[in-house]
Amino acid sequence: MSTAAEPQPASLPIAGGREGATVKLHPLLTAVCKGPPAWFLREEGRRGAMRALGFRVPKSEWIDVPVVAFLVEHPGFGPFLIDTGFHSSVAVDPKKNLGRINALFFKDISMQQTDAVAAQLRARGIEPGSIRLVVMTHMHTDHASAIVDFPAATFLVSRREWETAVEPRGAMRGYVRRQFDHAFDYRLMDFDSSAADSFASFGRSYDVFGDGSVRVVSTPGHTFGHLSVVLRLDGGEALVAGDAIYTMETMRTGHLPYRVVDEHLFRRSVREIQLYAEQTPGALIIPGHDMEAWRGLQPSY
Repeated sequence: MSTAAEPQPASLPIAGGREGATVKLHPLLTAVCKGPPAWFLREEGRRGAMRALGFRVPKSEWIDVPVVAFLVEHPGFGPFLIDTGFHSSVAVDPKKNLGRINALFFKDISMQQTDAVAAQLRARGIEPGSIRLVVMTHMHTDHASAIVDFPAATFLVSRREWETAVEPRGAMRGYVRRQFDHAFDYRLMDFDSSAADSFASFGRSYDVFGDGSVRVVSTPGHTFGHLSVVLRLDGGEALVAGDAIYTMETMRTGHLPYRVVDEHLFRRSVREIQLYAEQTPGALIIPGHDMEAWRGLQPSY
């Protein structure tokens, strides 16, 4: 039987906004896995699917794949998270948290329990129980794995994402319901509502604090309810793209990954991201699972 509380509509903006506010961004690496390149950049032909799943691909050709989350500090609201990365238990026995199938999919996980977001927050003097907000780009297992560590938080999720995650086919689409099946405060944003507005190149968005410092933008395609986050920093803007783009190569060229739930929506979201990058010179674009891009990030912005 489900223990999850019935999700409620999000009430935005959230109190704490400040006129002209900028935020600080801290990228957090929670684990590194190995994956076949063709999963992230599709290969055509009869063998493309096999290579995407790693068949007959030498392990020497597999690439490092970061599993990440982000700490954001808002001057009025305080610290909050974007996604949660892997739970600390994944470092000990991945199948206990990810499930047996996903544990097989995430190969060669390199992670210590101290890499989990909760431990990294404590190292910064922030108690996980004090986190009052987590913005979820989507609910796939590598992003929602550690939701349980933040029981006092409100979780902002797109309505379409929540509906997809809890439907009977969710387990076949990368969701592990027990990761988020808790009586927590889930708040759903309806990007099809008249309350959503446009921002920059993105057709549908919400201003989280009402001060322009944090905007969630609809970027479906990887999942039906995927969203990305635009942050206003001291030195410019950052786009935490999530899995709307696994890699910078996808942003630059539109090269699709192997699997998307809706190719038309995915291409549209990539185009919106490309236009955003063109219209916002110098913006920091952070893709979901690009190790080369991750290694180029600073500890804080």
